[in-house]
Amino acid sequence: MEVFMLMAVCITVSVALTISKKREPLHLSFAAFCLAISFHKGGIFFNSFFHGDTLRQGIPIWLLIERLGLLAIPPLTIKFSRDFCEEQTLVKKRDIRTTALFSAGLATILFTPVAGWEYLGPFIYLYGETVLLLSYISLVVFAKRRATGVEKKRIVYLIIASTLAIATYSIPPLFNLVVAGMVYFILIMITHPHLTELHDLMTRALVILIVTLFTTIVFYLVIGFFGEGPAPPFTLVFMVSFLIVIAIGPFQVILKRLLTTIYPEIKDVFTSPYDLDEKLEREKALLLEKMAPVLAHEIRNPLGSIKGAAQYLRSEVEVEEQRKLLDVIIEEVNRLNRVVSQFLNYARPYSPDLKPRPINSVIEKAMAVIEADSLSDRIHVQMELHPHLPPVPMDQEQIHQVILNIALNAIEAMPDGGTLTIRTSRIGSDTGDAVGISIRDTGHGIRRETIKQIFTPFFTTKERGVGLGLAVCQRIIRNHGGKIRVKSIPGQGTIFYIRLDSVE
Repeated sequence: MEVFMLMAVCITVSVALTISKKREPLHLSFAAFCLAISFHKGGIFFNSFFHGDTLRQGIPIWLLIERLGLLAIPPLTIKFSRDFCEEQTLVKKRDIRTTALFSAGLATILFTPVAGWEYLGPFIYLYGETVLLLSYISLVVFAKRRATGVEKKRIVYLIIASTLAIATYSIPPLFNLVVAGMVYFILIMITHPHLTELHDLMTRALVILIVTLFTTIVFYLVIGFFGEGPAPPFTLVFMVSFLIVIAIGPFQVILKRLLTTIYPEIKDVFTSPYDLDEKLEREKALLLEKMAPVLAHEIRNPLGSIKGAAQYLRSEVEVEEQRKLLDVIIEEVNRLNRVVSQFLNYARPYSPDLKPRPINSVIEKAMAVIEADSLSDRIHVQMELHPHLPPVPMDQEQIHQVILNIALNAIEAMPDGGTLTIRTSRIGSDTGDAVGISIRDTGHGIRRETIKQIFTPFFTTKERGVGLGLAVCQRIIRNHGGKIRVKSIPGQGTIFYIRLDSVE
């Protein structure tokens, strides 16, 4: 069953990457690699059940499929490793052609009488193992000599997974399970490049494991209450549950495309019930847009009268204490006017001027302003900008405002100094590519009861703050079709995550 498990996982991963809206070379090369593994393992699995079907030369059909799948693995392994390392490994492009031609030659032999030669099978396995080992060594050398930063982390994670597979190679059942887990782990790495830390990747894998265990437990509860006879083995139920869990996403994409082709008007049929909160937020924003101008007008008129009266009285009185009191009135009226103006800017409907632009240049411009600010004297600014990001449709001035606002808040959260880290990454998913931006500080952090309200208009923890800065940032990101969220640990720091979809 472990062989079937590995075959099914590889087919699911291959389909998931192939049907995604944005198919990158890295995704397609890994999809082809997984498909080759599924043919190889499928041949092994079905060959154990069907022995009678043979070709004219006497080699079983399923054994032929097993060996053809194995022969496809070497060139696809080199192609994937080069794409994963952005073509900077020891293996060259010509090695793909060399192994492809060699595999094609061996595949041709399988259709000749020589296919029955007893040493041909071991030779094909030795050939595949040699290429896999060379690809593994090239990854290790690349990680040691050339890779840096986030790229090095991802390659090290791949090396760790590969090492675990090599260590279990002599135990086929365990090896197949390890490779199945490794395939899914790599899928997470290449489709979620913004998850750069091992604990982030493992957390996402842990979620799948928990859902799988939950599904398995529910199955046994149902069998216990309503079933008769012995229950299936736990490993079998667990593997089937895992396949169902990871296949839900690809199946939903296929079903959505099919239904929206037949019924174009039901595009939101797969919207989660929890997304209704976003619809409610949009309705509230529309109501706010209608109320804001009326409310601002009703506030500004009496404020203008109060300020005019205070200025007239100030010119008439001669007592210094009375003038100071009138100055306080005028200053507070001006502050209320600024609050009303910010409120109008927040509530006023605005259509951003969206044009495809590189996000890194916007961030560099914002950081130049930050570094010139006197507040940043004791702040170490660290930028980790991904060099190969797709352009993002955005209003450059508005995104600049968002980056600047969050960065300045981060600096204010580090009065004794600290590190401000801004990082960009490429995010791949079924709905297409996106760009991720993270802004991290090492300040005092935000308390749990406070973090839920930081995007609420007029909520502030600052003594003279208005509480609209982050609300405006959220409005801008949403107007760009993006998402913004925040995580914080009191005493350790805060990190803001921004996601913006790239050009299709």
